[in-house]
Amino acid sequence: MHRSVIAAVSCLILLGLAVAVPAGAQARVEPVRFATFNASLNRNFEGQLVDDLSTTTNAQARAVAEIIQRTRPDVLLINEFDFVEDGQAAELFQDNYLSVGQMGADPIEYPYYFVAPSNTGIPSGFDLNNNGVVGGPDDAFGFGFFPGQFGMVVFSRYPIDTDAVRTFQRFLWQDMPGALLPDDPSTPEPADWYSQEELEVFRLSSKSHWDVPIQVGAREVHFLVSHPTPPVFDGPEDRNGTRNHDEIRLWADYVTPGPTSDYIYDDDGVYGGLKPGSMFVIAGDQNSDPLDGDSIPGAIQQLTEHPLINTEVTPDSEGAVQASALQGGANLTHQSDPRFDTADFSDTAPGNLRADYVLPRVNLRIQDAGVFWPTQDDPLYRLTGAFPFPSSDHRLVWVDLNIPGTAARGT
Repeated sequence: MHRSVIAAVSCLILLGLAVAVPAGAQARVEPVRFATFNASLNRNFEGQLVDDLSTTTNAQARAVAEIIQRTRPDVLLINEFDFVEDGQAAELFQDNYLSVGQMGADPIEYPYYFVAPSNTGIPSGFDLNNNGVVGGPDDAFGFGFFPGQFGMVVFSRYPIDTDAVRTFQRFLWQDMPGALLPDDPSTPEPADWYSQEELEVFRLSSKSHWDVPIQVGAREVHFLVSHPTPPVFDGPEDRNGTRNHDEIRLWADYVTPGPTSDYIYDDDGVYGGLKPGSMFVIAGDQNSDPLDGDSIPGAIQQLTEHPLINTEVTPDSEGAVQASALQGGANLTHQSDPRFDTADFSDTAPGNLRADYVLPRVNLRIQDAGVFWPTQDDPLYRLTGAFPFPSSDHRLVWVDLNIPGTAARGT
């Protein structure tokens, strides 16, 4: 059945009207592809991303766009995409890169997108790294040289209910019950790396956490996206490791019915987690491997072992297996299966890791899943390559989900 016919039929069904399906046509439901991609489209200076995306010739942006065109997600989170007011960067990326076929790939159109401010680069006014100086990227609410660096954007081929989006940018870390607040090992007091004055303003999310409702046919799917801080670049107090753990925990608590999520408040001051029974997909660069790397043990298991999250299928690739074997180093001592890796990091430490996740609710059936990591004999290997990477050190991760009431996916 042609897409326009399906759309018309869907509208009539939503209106409660009887509809006759054309002879020979069959109702068809195809999976919806959700994806996450840390595309490294961050830049060193404010305004530089807009400059790069105002052309059609930026090599990295073209490679990122081609990866997206080859994998064709329906709903996509891009991490490390600098925040620009009014969605200017998102629109430029769509118009000048995604809407232009790259190296023989078909263009892809996303009629809907969502962007919002990030904590990165916003000055806190405090000496958060305790080096005796106030100011700089490490004293911002989230590490960044300018406001919005390392931000994120959601692109969707399905409508986004922007009025119902919830953001948690300003949620305070100290307001999480049992928060793993970092401890200064040089003093006898517990959990005292940050002063009480600092904790009164310190935000949990290093970028932000967003609940983005996507209208997929007659159903609403909450796309829960974030990008927790890397659990490194700190000291024995492990302030980034503990923050990473609790940033991951926020979504684990948010999707748990009952009092577990009652403490969570959004940027509009509304308390509570996700409504029980709601469909959701958690996505993002969580910066935490189940068994390897520097995150606190059990950090990502807060999601992967959550009773409401479907982990029956783990996205994988042959390219990750090949890279681990060829690069050696730290990869040779890893406990996690290399076929699940999603990031190509330094082979000295930490080695390649599974850092990026797409995790649906347990009642959403996974039809297929994968990681875009071609092997060296694949013609598309040129899009990932080796350091310095033509696109990103992370790989796009996708999951195909069966969602009732969904029209067939187009091209």
